[in-house]
Amino acid sequence: MPALKDVVDLIHGWYPPETAEDWDAVGLVWGDPAQNVKRVLLAVDPAPAVAEEAADWKADLVIVHHPLFLKPVNGFAATTPKGRTLSTLAKAGCALLTAHTNADQAAGGVSEALAKAIGLTDLAPLVPAVGEPVDKLTTFVPTDAAPPVRAALAEAGAGRIGDYDFASYTSGPGEGRFRPLDGANPMIGKVGELETVEEVRVEVVLARHLRPRVVAALLAAHPYEKPAYDVVELADPGITTTGTGRVGNLPPVTLAEFAEHVAAVLPLTQHGVRVAGDPGRVVKRVAVCGGAGDFLLDRVARSDVDVYLTSDLRHHPAAEFVEKGGPALVDVAHWAAESTWLPVVAGMLEQALGADVETRVSTVVTDPWTMRL
Repeated sequence: MPALKDVVDLIHGWYPPETAEDWDAVGLVWGDPAQNVKRVLLAVDPAPAVAEEAADWKADLVIVHHPLFLKPVNGFAATTPKGRTLSTLAKAGCALLTAHTNADQAAGGVSEALAKAIGLTDLAPLVPAVGEPVDKLTTFVPTDAAPPVRAALAEAGAGRIGDYDFASYTSGPGEGRFRPLDGANPMIGKVGELETVEEVRVEVVLARHLRPRVVAALLAAHPYEKPAYDVVELADPGITTTGTGRVGNLPPVTLAEFAEHVAAVLPLTQHGVRVAGDPGRVVKRVAVCGGAGDFLLDRVARSDVDVYLTSDLRHHPAAEFVEKGGPALVDVAHWAAESTWLPVVAGMLEQALGADVETRVSTVVTDPWTMRL
């Protein structure tokens, strides 16, 4: 049976917390990392009814999409709904873990789950994630001094590529030439005399924020008083499976048929499925964004999609978008769209942990709208 820490590490491996928005609050909210986890309940919202369901089922962990405490609090007394949620979980010995905007962009995340739920293929991010800025440092070192210089660069954080570190490239040997001038204190050569040294070229990549530390390490480890080096900023390759929203393809259908398909696939809500556009319009290419997605309308307008599926579209942005004659719009309930992610996470946990963990998708509908007249 895994410990809570093991499950948290899995979730954070799939949905790294550092990819969450700065304003977000993700990660372990409540629980002892050493406690055992046998039953995991998954839900969109950390609502009191979800906490009661977890307690009744004797769950050891609840994984939710929306944060319980998005803003700092001074306590969680059971006199408020949020306080009752955490109080119920605490009494039941049930931990709480949130994966919010870190799960929105990720492969296997919310938007990807929504796209796959409605049958899209050939998926790509609508807005590809931008990787951390990277530099490349090149220096020239006497052949026998190259190993300690490479080691110093690696210890400073250079040469980290994915799950590998101490990565570097060495070419040569070649000839380095220089003449020490008055005031120099050369390790090799004499003032006023031209010197030739066998050197190799050493190249490493490094995260841009590490540049000062790596250059300082180079200067400290290099045997020359004034070593030659250059730092080049590398372009982001733009090849990624992560990012905001998803774009994919469907066999040709009309907009009306597409909307009916969406309504049949997603959980039933009083919100229903709202459509803006010609019902007879042919739909082949679709953009989706799980959750509130009107912040992407400008990007969608510049794309080649036929329809944009998202939630919480406001009147004025939607009206102005439609007036421009771009893609059609399909607006669905926020909770319904994001609920498509829950069975995906359940399946990933079952595949990773096997029979050691039992998962369940919450049966509580936490969509706030309960009636439509």
